[in-house]
This record gives sequence, structure tokens and C-alpha cells, in this order.
Amino acid sequence: MDGLILAAGFGSRLRDKFACKPLALVNGVSLFEISLRQLASAGVNRAVVVTGYQAAAVEAAVADLRAKLDIEILTIRVDDWEKPNGYSVMAGASVLPGEYLLVMCDHLLSTPILKGLSQASSETRDVTLAIDRQTVSPLIDPDDATWVEMRSDGFIAFIGKEIPRYNAVDCGAFLAGPGLAKAIEEAICQGKPGSLSDGMQWLADRGRAATFDIGHAWWMDVDDPKAHAQAESELDGSFALLDQGCEVATA
Repeated sequence: MDGLILAAGFGSRLRDKFACKPLALVNGVSLFEISLRQLASAGVNRAVVVTGYQAAAVEAAVADLRAKLDIEILTIRVDDWEKPNGYSVMAGASVLPGEYLLVMCDHLLSTPILKGLSQASSETRDVTLAIDRQTVSPLIDPDDATWVEMRSDGFIAFIGKEIPRYNAVDCGAFLAGPGLAKAIEEAICQGKPGSLSDGMQWLADRGRAATFDIGHAWWMDVDDPKAHAQAESELDGSFALLDQGCEVATA
């Protein structure tokens, strides 16, 4: 299976602590390396990394990790990294002909989430999003979260940071096919900025965006100094928490 990691953004909220978010260390291991290791643990054997801000530093880290990890790693650089993250998705997906696991470099995701998500393929959808029904948690920043309103069948009705109603939170992990990049492109043509959520909403409006319930599996978004401190506290040196089991269900 293929994987896609978005690592092109500026990371402004973590900027005072780390100059480059993908290379931010959690107990001595970079967020970027954790993402690659977790994808590999879920069965990914080739990962495409989209770089942008401080691309040279991230690409140098890729070169080092190729010798350490049993996974093929490719890089694609986007020059306009200040554009919404959907542009990174389109860039990375351009070399991925089939389905792929898509993750953000600053999201820590336990292995069962990614393994379960990798098995959520279906002709009924173009993308499946890992969601957490627990919307109130010390590990979730309500001011930065992307919220999801699911229909009764588990498919997505609405997704975004400012939707009025929601019953789940976006975990930042997707099983996607070619339809996701096409949806982002269509959303841009309709005047949207071009975020990943714009493409997701385009698919949701057409009944093609499903969800994957992570149950009680562990995850968090390391987006600011507070979250970084929480991550170091939650994860010990062995990162054993990332391998915890869970019960999951897919729409």
C-alpha cells in the first residue's frame, strides 16, 4: 500500500519551539519519523512526502531515514507551500495511481487506526476519514479542530472548522483514491480556496465521503507547545501507546 504525508506547511503555532514542524522532536523522535514508522506498521511500503517550507531540511531527513526504515520514501516539493493543504494533496496524489493512506505530519496516530483505515476500501466512497466520536478531550484543541457532522449511515454531511453542528472530530487520517484530488480541483474551480476540507465537502455533497470510527484508539494533533508537552507526557520512550489495540467500525 502507498502512503502520503503532508509536510509542507509553516507550522506557525509551534514555530517558537521548533523551526520546522515536521522535524519537531517528541521524546527524541521527529514527528516526521513517527509518521513514517506508523505508516510502515500499518502495511505501507511506499510513502510520498510533500515538502514546502524548509523543504531542504525535511528532504535531508528523508535521506537519513531511507537507511533506517524498511519503506520506500519519495519526495515532492511544492513551491507555493503557503496555499491551502489541498494543493499538497494534489501534488502528492499525482504520482499515486491507486488508493493511499493520507496523514498529516503533525498528527500522532496509533497503529490500529491506520491498519483499520487501510482495510476500509469500498466502491461506495472515494475517501474514508478516521473520526473520533469523543469530541471533548484534553487531547483535542477545540479552537483548531476540524469537525464532522455525520449522517445516520456514517457518511459525512458537513466538515470544517466552523460548522454549526457536529458529532465527531477529524483525526487527520484518510484512505483516499484518485477521487479526492479530483474533488479538490473541482472545489477550486467553483471558487473555494483549495483546502483538503474543501475537497472533502465536495465529495460529501455527493455522498462519496465515508467515516471510520476509531473507537477508543489513541491519537492527537501536535500543533502548539501545549500539545507538544502533552504528547511527550502521554508517550514514553518506547512509544508503546501507539501500538495499543482498539475496537473500530467503518461506515
